[in-house]
Amino acid sequence: MQKLKRIFALIGAVLLVILYVCTLVFALIGSSWADMMLKASIAATILIPVLLYGMILMARVLKKDEDPSDDSSDV
Repeated sequence: MQKLKRIFALIGAVLLVILYVCTLVFALIGSSWADMMLKASIAATILIPVLLYGMILMARVLKKDEDPSDDSSDV
């Protein structure tokens, strides 16, 4: 599980770097298509980390529910 987390973290970091580069390139191009793509790139740069953070939080919550070491139900 730890190895899978590291792989997903690396994929997320690479994706963010690519989005930052795309945002810079689209900001330097002066066409209407580039303006539209710049807005999409900025939105993705904000939304992807927020979604990843939410997925991590959900994984923690679900993992705690499945933890068999909780002895409070045996009392």
